[in-house]
Amino acid sequence: MFRRVLVISSLLLSLFLSSSSSSSSAQTCEMYGFSSNKVFSSCYNLPCQNSFLHWNYNSSSGSLQIAFRHLMLTSRWAAWAINPNGLQLQTAMIGAQAVVAYQLTNGTMRAYTSQIKSYATTMPEGNLIYNVSDLTATYANNEMIVYATLALPIDTTTINQAWQEGPVTNESPGAHSFENDNTISFGTLNLLSRQYARAEKLQAFSKNLHGMANAVSWGIMMPVGVMIARYAKVFKFEDPAWYKIHVICQSSAYVVGVAGWATGVKLGSHSTWVEYRGHRTLGILIFILGTLQVFALVLRPKKDHKYRFHWKICHYSIGYLVILLAIINIFKGCNILKPQKTYKNAYIGFIVALAVSAVWLEVFTLYVFLKRRSESAAKKPQGFNGANWS
Repeated sequence: MFRRVLVISSLLLSLFLSSSSSSSSAQTCEMYGFSSNKVFSSCYNLPCQNSFLHWNYNSSSGSLQIAFRHLMLTSRWAAWAINPNGLQLQTAMIGAQAVVAYQLTNGTMRAYTSQIKSYATTMPEGNLIYNVSDLTATYANNEMIVYATLALPIDTTTINQAWQEGPVTNESPGAHSFENDNTISFGTLNLLSRQYARAEKLQAFSKNLHGMANAVSWGIMMPVGVMIARYAKVFKFEDPAWYKIHVICQSSAYVVGVAGWATGVKLGSHSTWVEYRGHRTLGILIFILGTLQVFALVLRPKKDHKYRFHWKICHYSIGYLVILLAIINIFKGCNILKPQKTYKNAYIGFIVALAVSAVWLEVFTLYVFLKRRSESAAKKPQGFNGANWS
């Protein structure tokens, strides 16, 4: 049964990794074909809000033709903007020159321009500092696409972009949310290199690395390592063997987990305007407790030592607490990063399989314990017949 747990864990991890690559490729912009037969030479998968930007740019004339795509949009507005002011949180939206679109109740599309003058904006219509032409929008298959051509200053190479989405009430846009993705949907776009600014690409990679490393280490490897320590002895593993496997599994998980934790700390230091306090606090606590567990392995007293019993209580308690907090924090991370549902479902499947296996193994352990105790009692001398008179 224990071997079965390891097999299930491996399969779920493989599913997790393969679904990561397949879903990410399915959501890339390079292979997208527009029904209007329009062709764009450049595109980028925007790092949040399920959005994509396609563009053609002529630097000699300053003509920028864009197609902004936003997925999973129902009864909401979508907007893409250029902000000449900068990219700090205090200026990312104020002064942005936006193209906005949403669907009316009769099914037709409304597309217009809007200058952002406050954070609580309801996207009022207004002229931009750039000339805008060919402004249209479509909505089909849960995807909004906004088309526009903007006249930029000649020889512009880099722009500050922002994108956003919000509710529509009584056929009028409402203020967008200020949670999670809505506060980080901006960045620098190099129009000539056909790539997003290097810093933003590195940040997106760091987020994925942070989530993957922590989910695999704290959320998968460590629970499996705990089950090895708890149940391998029932199957009469040699004492050094199960302990060495346990140490290798937990030490490897700790190394990978520290890498994921350090990546998260680095991300937090670069995103001082966005703070996920609960997720951050749990991450620090898990790191501290996990480090204590590593020292506990080094300071493990011998079996006959008078402090061995107290050491076991502390080691077991902290170990189970680390796993519980890690699982909670992994789901908090999923709510922040908002990955494809396959990721979260795969991890839920792993947790369910682990819990079912643990319950079964607990029952089996109790059965083995009672059986061995019964056999031991049967071997003891019984009355005069079993007495040793020599």
